[in-house]
Amino acid sequence: MVSRAEFTLGQLAEALGATLEGDAARVVRGVAPLESAGPDDVSFLTDARYHPAAQASRAGAFVAAVGVGGLPAPVLRVAAPQQAMIDLLLLFHPAPPLVPGVHPSAVVAADARVDATAAVGPLVVIEAGARVGPGARVGALTYLGPGVEIGEDCVLGPHVTLLAGARLGRRVLVHPGAVIGADGFGFAFDGARHRKIPQVGGVVIEDDVEIGANCAIDRATFGDTIVRRGTKIDNLVQIGHNVEVGEHSILVAQVGVSGSSRLGRGVVLAGQVGVADHVTIGDGALVAAQGGVPSDLDAGGRYLGTPARPILEAKRIFAAETRLPDLLQRVRALERAVEALGGSLERKGKRGE
Repeated sequence: MVSRAEFTLGQLAEALGATLEGDAARVVRGVAPLESAGPDDVSFLTDARYHPAAQASRAGAFVAAVGVGGLPAPVLRVAAPQQAMIDLLLLFHPAPPLVPGVHPSAVVAADARVDATAAVGPLVVIEAGARVGPGARVGALTYLGPGVEIGEDCVLGPHVTLLAGARLGRRVLVHPGAVIGADGFGFAFDGARHRKIPQVGGVVIEDDVEIGANCAIDRATFGDTIVRRGTKIDNLVQIGHNVEVGEHSILVAQVGVSGSSRLGRGVVLAGQVGVADHVTIGDGALVAAQGGVPSDLDAGGRYLGTPARPILEAKRIFAAETRLPDLLQRVRALERAVEALGGSLERKGKRGE
């Protein structure tokens, strides 16, 4: 989306709590990365690695940390450039204003409760007993099942599905296509067929959680599947039944967490990590991309590979793997040498030497 806002550098300095080095009356009309910024844009230097790109940039102004020099335009000095970048983007690209009301094409059950300050989009279906809280936004073609609860200031993108037993706290953001509250994957073989285990629990999503596009978070067999407050979940993540994800955790794209596992506070699972069922991952643990977690991991550890091992141990194993073809050749050569030596000794023995 193209920004239509404009600010003087003096206004930005005040909004960001920054120290301005340059003309306070200069106007900027957008935010852009270093490589594409023009004279009407403010750009940002979040890491010293990008200093050469900043020096070559055509940006009209920069946001940078204290002590960063040699920049070719006015500078807004801040303590935390990345946080200031977030504030800048929000200034230039604010959320569209909330227009309360229920679209005429929406289907809302008679006993459902939609707060007067909420916005319900076209072709939304809200089933019996569901509740939509103050300031919530429900996107087009979204489905809210019986008894679903949506808290204050939640945002549900289009085509979101929340099935019976799903409860969202405040300020939860759910991107398009996510499904929350589908049955957990539970079956028992009776000798002739796989019998489905009824999934009769719910899903609790606490405050300030973000759920990416096309995620699936399953309802519990009993009790609740729980995603604790502040957790951020990327696209295409699968969370199984009765899983508990701790506060402020990060789950990156295509992560899969099997049923009844427990993730502690501040856990990071990088892309395509797989977690087996009934596994506990301690607070602050990090599993690198494509890791496989078959058993419990300690708090604060850094893990890599399948099965996930402490990262330094895993790197030594990976390094050794590259030498396996050469080592195999050497072992075979030693075997041949030992075989030849053994044959020679046997012949000498027969001759009585």
